[in-house]
Amino acid sequence: MGKGDKSGLGRALVKHHNQMIKDSKEKGQHYRSQHKKVLESVTEVSDIDAVIEQADEAHRLFSDINPPVNLINLDSASSNSQMTPEERREQQKKEEALHASSLRVPRRPPWNSKMSVEELDANERQAFLSWRRSLARLEENEKLVLTPFEKNLDIWRQLWRVVERSDLLVKVVDARNPLFYRCPDLEVYAKEIDEHRRTLLLVNKADLLPFSIRHKWANYFRKHGVLFLFWSAKAASAALEGKKLSFSDGMQSNPQESADADTKIYGRDELLARLQTEAEEIVLMRNESRSDIGASNSVVVGFVGYPNVGKSSTINALVGEKRTGVTSTPGKTKHFQTLIISDKLTLCDCPGLVFPSFTSSRYEMIASGVLPIDRMTEHREAVQVVANRVPRSVIEDVYKISLPKPKPYEPQSRPPWAAEVLRAYCASRGYVAASGLPDETRAARQILKDYIEGKLPHFEMPPDVSNDEHRVEDAAGPSSSERLDSDSSDVEVLPNDGQEDAPSLEHVLDDLNSFDMDNGLASHKAIQKKSSGAPHKQHKKPQRKKDRSWRVRDVEADGIEVYQKPVNTGPLKD
Repeated sequence: MGKGDKSGLGRALVKHHNQMIKDSKEKGQHYRSQHKKVLESVTEVSDIDAVIEQADEAHRLFSDINPPVNLINLDSASSNSQMTPEERREQQKKEEALHASSLRVPRRPPWNSKMSVEELDANERQAFLSWRRSLARLEENEKLVLTPFEKNLDIWRQLWRVVERSDLLVKVVDARNPLFYRCPDLEVYAKEIDEHRRTLLLVNKADLLPFSIRHKWANYFRKHGVLFLFWSAKAASAALEGKKLSFSDGMQSNPQESADADTKIYGRDELLARLQTEAEEIVLMRNESRSDIGASNSVVVGFVGYPNVGKSSTINALVGEKRTGVTSTPGKTKHFQTLIISDKLTLCDCPGLVFPSFTSSRYEMIASGVLPIDRMTEHREAVQVVANRVPRSVIEDVYKISLPKPKPYEPQSRPPWAAEVLRAYCASRGYVAASGLPDETRAARQILKDYIEGKLPHFEMPPDVSNDEHRVEDAAGPSSSERLDSDSSDVEVLPNDGQEDAPSLEHVLDDLNSFDMDNGLASHKAIQKKSSGAPHKQHKKPQRKKDRSWRVRDVEADGIEVYQKPVNTGPLKD
């Protein structure tokens, strides 16, 4: 086959491949022009395609109006450099309270059945972009830290439909930190649509809380007028399969605890009956206010919440079979769906939403399961959140590892560092990366998954109760006798003379050398030169020492230094 022959098999395959690429691009441009795209949760805009798409959308909607762009001051941290962390946090709390009313859920603009699809779509996009601009102004405030939130309009449209359809709105939250997953403005928005609509806080994973902690949260919710129920989707699903979960000590309910309606963990049938009763009361009040006698007897209960709080598991447990996908990765549910339980009760499931918030950082959202763990880039910061919340002794007992004790000059009650936890975990599991270093990324993902699933027990207390008074275990550190035993090999114990023990120079140098090794500031060979226990270093050729005793300075009376060399008394050669 000659070079000029263009009918070869290879050339035909290349042409076919190029034609497929061209067809896919044309199809993508067609779908983009028709605004048909896959519904996907977007909490961060980082790639260039998303930026270009947003720019095109803004130009299409506001071609005649070009508001000035406010630039973010990149040197904003320098103004707060003189403040202590406590002062910055106090200032941040004041700013959060001042701008709390600006942190809102996007509202759907008014609409009616006579509006066209294009007009309704344009109004919703314009209202959504106005909401985005209001949050962008908050992000420009150097004293505020706005967490990642949902930036996809189609996801918020799912929420609008669910809120409008529902008679009773159920917000599913994690029992270990209910206020983190609660959005108060969503309750306000539900009231704006219908004054009779109510919201119920379904506290899921309540089986991970001791009874005393559930009792404190129940008092807090009653004090603030919050309608709530304790629930465990995992326990309800196990009950449907004929299994029985084994709870740890102090977390299962006895008959006396079950008698209290506020602290009891509801079962499947009890929860369905309670939801139907609450929704029917709302419909009855609405019908009486509108004098609507011929209204339908069927009620709709909507479920909303953050990703990975067990919302889909709750739906499956209530339906009695798997109707929604369940995974540990947030954002499994893409569209809202209605599930008919009976002729009088219908459930409506909404995709998981990340609401804008001031109260947490990005790493706390990763540790809480709101943001995907697999997209994590700074693994040590996220693991440090776990180490700060779970006591040292609990981590050691769960993973059967031994964490390094604090140094004598460090606070003995400090939480373990993330690097200490990750290295101890890698050493016990044998996690080693291709470079030969500990595979901290793999260890961090496993620790975070155990933290989210409840293998590492933890919980938050209500705001009016101190967190230090009620821990899973005492996190004050080892006793004085344990510290004495563990440190006896490193530092000499001196009698107490009324002064604080100062760190020895050798101890400090050892810490500096280990720090240099960890951060790549010193080579491994340079550190190993100090050790003389290597067998190949013990067989050196003996060297003759020269006699340098004559180099002795004698200072005469007149101040002149005289160097004297001993006379050679050996035999003279002929």
